Amino acid sequence: MNDDGMSGFPAPPAGDRPPEPAWAPEPNPWAPNWAAAPPVPIAPPRSRLWGAVAGVLVVVLAISLIAATIPHRVDGHAYVAQGADTGRAYSGSSDGKPAKPVPELARNPLLSAGITPGPATCALPDLGRAPAQLKAYYGALADCLEQSWRPALEKANEPTLTATVSVTLPEHSACGSAPSETEAVAYYCGGDTTIYAPTDWMLADAGLNKARHIATIAHEYGHHVQRESGILAAAADKMTSPNEDSAADKQVVRRIELQANCFGALFLAAVAGTGSISRSLANAAVADYGRANDSDTHGSRAHQLSWAKAGYDSKNTKACDTWSAAPAEIS
Repeated sequence: MNDDGMSGFPAPPAGDRPPEPAWAPEPNPWAPNWAAAPPVPIAPPRSRLWGAVAGVLVVVLAISLIAATIPHRVDGHAYVAQGADTGRAYSGSSDGKPAKPVPELARNPLLSAGITPGPATCALPDLGRAPAQLKAYYGALADCLEQSWRPALEKANEPTLTATVSVTLPEHSACGSAPSETEAVAYYCGGDTTIYAPTDWMLADAGLNKARHIATIAHEYGHHVQRESGILAAAADKMTSPNEDSAADKQVVRRIELQANCFGALFLAAVAGTGSISRSLANAAVADYGRANDSDTHGSRAHQLSWAKAGYDSKNTKACDTWSAAPAEIS
């Protein structure tokens, strides 16, 4: 591994993992289905852009971890809910204007030139198998992610709500019923701005591989950044059918997921070489994005890595504009 850049990354191995099997949508709220699933009502197709209460858009994203060595189904789902409120206020800019999400994709203020996560020194505790150890590790990492992403969101005058990490799986959350272990390893719920990373699931997938744990949480936090900026809301309005099984809808989901990889790597570039995240550890975490199966919802293995490297090398959010990329670049 080369500490000076990405040239030390090994090429993603070919053929060491089976291709993602075909699967049919399942009758649960985590399947690719836009139907409403209690307790979070889903807005009708053409009005799902803004489901707001007291000015707060709640976007629910249920996604799985980009699997590293063990095949897992990797599905991303974006929902815009109505009738829910986080109960927290958005921050404002220095000129007094309230920060608010902007429902735009390529034209989102967060993707403007010159915006980048800020430096942060991540003081991470020892990584262990006990739930309390994982909770402490993820909590410190989430604090570091917030510290790094805050200046980028503030420069775009977009919300900076805190995302928390839970190592326990609730039977129900603001996103409805929890998925099964075969559906996700970790996922982000925008309704309560929480990353759910159950202890057993994460240890079964990542063991004590620090790079994999960091890559996972950074990717999930990337979805939180998409939620805060309004990108998820705009993406939801692009969906063209009740189910995400159309080619057009899967392309939208791939753009979401590949951007989350890029956002995760942007954070790693900002903190590499400081605190608990050495440059070699950051390089390993970025490389981990290239060890998943090819997926029609998350992109090919090569593109999952290439978009992560784009963020890591460029160090600015504009490089993560998957929405302007040609279809061949997000396949």
